[in-house]
Amino acid sequence: MSRGKHTDEAAGRVAKSGSIAAFARFVAFGGGTGIASSGALVVLTGTMPIAVANAFVTVISTVAATELHSRYTFGGGRAGLRAHGQSALSAVVAYLFTTAAVLGLHTVAPGAGVLVQQGVYLGASGLAGIGRFAVLRLFVFTRPGTRPRPVRALARAQVIAAA
Repeated sequence: MSRGKHTDEAAGRVAKSGSIAAFARFVAFGGGTGIASSGALVVLTGTMPIAVANAFVTVISTVAATELHSRYTFGGGRAGLRAHGQSALSAVVAYLFTTAAVLGLHTVAPGAGVLVQQGVYLGASGLAGIGRFAVLRLFVFTRPGTRPRPVRALARAQVIAAA
C-alpha cells in the first residue's frame, strides 16, 4: 500500500534531519504524551483503581507515542506491529531502569527527602530516555540502508584545522 508522494517526501525530509533535530522531536512528543498521560491518570483514578488506570494510560500513551515517533520523529510513516512491540519492550526496560534507581535509593538512603528522590528519578528517566531514543533511532525505526553511521574519529586534518 503506497503512502503517497507527499507523505514519502515529508518522511524523507524528516529522515534526513540530524540526530539533534530528531532528539528534540523525541523529547517534545514523548514529553507531550507524558503530560497528557498524567492528566488522564488524574481523571481516571476517580473511576477505577490507580493500578488499573496506570496500566490503561501506559498502554494508550505508548501506542500513541510510538506512532508519533514513527511518523514525525524518525520519518518512517505508520508504525507496524513489530515497531509497536519493540517500542513497548524499550519502554518496559526504561521502566525497570527507573524503578531500580528509585528502589536503589531507598536501599542506600531510606530517609532521602522528596527532592533527592525526584532528582534520582528524573536523572534515571533522562538516562532511560536517551537510551530509548538510541534504540528507537538505531534499531526500531531504521529503514534498510539508512542506519546512522557511528561517529568516527576526527581526521588529522580536522584536528589540525581546529587547533
